[in-house]
Amino acid sequence: MKETSIQKEIIDDFKVLDGDLEMTLNYLMELGEKLDVFNEKDKKEENIVKGCQSKVWLTYENKDGKLFFSGDSNTAITKGLLSLLIRIFSGKSCQEILDTKLFFIGDIGLCRFIGTQRSNGLESMENKFRIIALSNK
Repeated sequence: MKETSIQKEIIDDFKVLDGDLEMTLNYLMELGEKLDVFNEKDKKEENIVKGCQSKVWLTYENKDGKLFFSGDSNTAITKGLLSLLIRIFSGKSCQEILDTKLFFIGDIGLCRFIGTQRSNGLESMENKFRIIALSNK
């Protein structure tokens, strides 16, 4: 399963930071900066991920049965978290998205770096990817 190897790469990337809070948050912000530029016209109500304290927008294209996502957030750390989910879910079929179990979050102890509000937001983002996959099945 490709998403498993992507999650293992993410875990390895974070292991290098050795649990350092400041370096981890800076790394998350860097990841967010690397996201493709999000089209301003897509920053509309129907693309907002509900349940996030920050503003998060998510759009997708269905190409030959595979979903390709793009997104943005008005906060740097949340944008970094979103970039990780896009990395895992983009280019997958609807069924692959629905079958994906996210284990990287627990394995790198991400929740202790991002706090309860962002953890809830991360869950809302993950749910949105799955809702999109279900609606395209």
